[in-house]
Amino acid sequence: MIFFQQIVYLIKREYKEIKLVNERIKNKLALLPDQPGCYLMKDKYNTIIYVGKAKILKNRVRSYFTGTHDEKTQRLVSEIVDFETIITESNTEALLLEINLIQKNMPKYNIMLKDDKSYPFIKITNEKAPRLLITRKVLKDNAIYFGPYPDVKAANETKRLLDKIYPLRKCKNLPNEVCLYYHMGQCLGPCVNPVVEAKYKEMVEEIKKFLNGGYTEIQKEIEGKMIKASENMEFEKAAEYRDQIQSIQSVMTKQKMTNADFVDRDVFGYYADKGWMVVQVFFVRQGKLIERNVFDFPFYNEPEEDMLTFIGQFYQENHHFVPKEILLPKELDKSLVEAMIPTKILQPQRGEKKDLVNLANKNAKIYLEEQFNLIERKEDRTIGAVEKLGQAMKIPTPNRIEAFDNSNIMGVDPVSAMVVYIDGKPSKKDYRKFKIKTVEGPDDYSSMKEVIYRRYSRVIKDNLPMPDLILIDGGKGQVHAAQDVLDNQLGLDIPIAGLAKNDQHKTSELLFGPDLDVVPLKRSSSEFFLLQRIQDEVHRFAITFHRSTRSKTSFASKLDGIEGLGPKRKKKLLTTFKSMKKIEEASVEDLVDSGLPKTVATNVYQHFQTIKK
Repeated sequence: MIFFQQIVYLIKREYKEIKLVNERIKNKLALLPDQPGCYLMKDKYNTIIYVGKAKILKNRVRSYFTGTHDEKTQRLVSEIVDFETIITESNTEALLLEINLIQKNMPKYNIMLKDDKSYPFIKITNEKAPRLLITRKVLKDNAIYFGPYPDVKAANETKRLLDKIYPLRKCKNLPNEVCLYYHMGQCLGPCVNPVVEAKYKEMVEEIKKFLNGGYTEIQKEIEGKMIKASENMEFEKAAEYRDQIQSIQSVMTKQKMTNADFVDRDVFGYYADKGWMVVQVFFVRQGKLIERNVFDFPFYNEPEEDMLTFIGQFYQENHHFVPKEILLPKELDKSLVEAMIPTKILQPQRGEKKDLVNLANKNAKIYLEEQFNLIERKEDRTIGAVEKLGQAMKIPTPNRIEAFDNSNIMGVDPVSAMVVYIDGKPSKKDYRKFKIKTVEGPDDYSSMKEVIYRRYSRVIKDNLPMPDLILIDGGKGQVHAAQDVLDNQLGLDIPIAGLAKNDQHKTSELLFGPDLDVVPLKRSSSEFFLLQRIQDEVHRFAITFHRSTRSKTSFASKLDGIEGLGPKRKKKLLTTFKSMKKIEEASVEDLVDSGLPKTVATNVYQHFQTIKK
């Protein structure tokens, strides 16, 4: 009895706390300003779990607590017990503040860059006998730095090549006697020989020239030395020069030339689909595309907004070297990026730079599609996803799934389509198309009833395979309509569920059961991805069929069949009167004034008078 009382007390206390939280949030929502700024979502431990920005705080923050959301956003909202807002003067300031708040608080629901590595540079030290080094830190030590090189292997290969060509000092501390490098001809031996500053200065200038893109000239000079050594019968020295030339060709041809201006630039591209975003960053150094990085993460706002946040974080706290130029897709807000990053921001409209941005976008799209395809092709993500879906819905494994979607524009040319998935894979030979025959106007429920009846009465009649699960692309109304046909007209007991979409027209919820409750599925689960693929496929199939049907019927017109009225005269009428209604109301004189012969104008006028009767 005591235990039961404790349970009741805990339930009442939790209910009271939830009620207080809801009341507090409700009151704060009513007081939100219609100004730009940032908002900080907090959990029950007063921990900041998400930071966002908004042009209008009132609209953005309220949107989290109204309407439907995908599962990951629902999960975020379920943890929110309080929030704060910070007003800024502009959207630019809001973006900058958002970046700082994310870096400071590291909220778990925000985009967090895990790759915080620094990239290597090639360094020529500022010493009497300079050295060539690989370093990850750029210091104010009057040394000369080249890079950064996102690929450390490329930096090391370049350094090894330069070590062979230019005999700079290798030892950090000068020894008392020459080392192996001296005997190999890769060091002048300043430990025992007096330093000739002019010689070192000459080598440093040549290295600078080499790394700034002038390696072809250096290669020609070495070729000249090789020929001269060969003519002087110095074959070993000629062979060394030959090897140096081969090394230059080997190392430098690995780096794709993209521009002849030798400018360091970063190129951004991105692609977003099904709640996930992929960002591709191309690193161009001294005019060469030397490496790329790829990032993938879920996004919660508009793709363009989260892309801006990503770019801000990318360069925050010197995570990445800021180049002389950054190239961006045209749809991003250039002014916001300029406010965050002190360098030249370009959104190229043509030429090689535009091609680079397009290439980055294309690579991002391919990467994301590959990830989805990998999920689709792996057996444990197909058959396994089907099994997990059955477990989540508490039904036998739905090996055969049939999904339906309607398509029309204001009731014109209504059609429906069905796709079939067997063991988690599409069975395209079983796809079916339906032209709606009995429904007038935009009545989605009646259209669904007709299609379900036609499909499964045919299944019964022809003894076709029954599905283990029927999915309806729609909410409770469409599902109830389909269920009514199965129960009351066909007497079939087949599990049927609805696939609801969010405001962005993306898969959001699976509705199932007597009351069509939401089936709890993780947003990142294989079974949720399976449902996304099915819903996308049936929608694509229905839209394609509808477009095909509409294109065939769109040529039909009230002007067809009128004697003397051909395509050119039809076009002339529509150009003159602007609408079919005005043509119907036109007199014979009006029609003649538009350029029709009187006999044809009379035919048109009488045609519409007959229709009115």
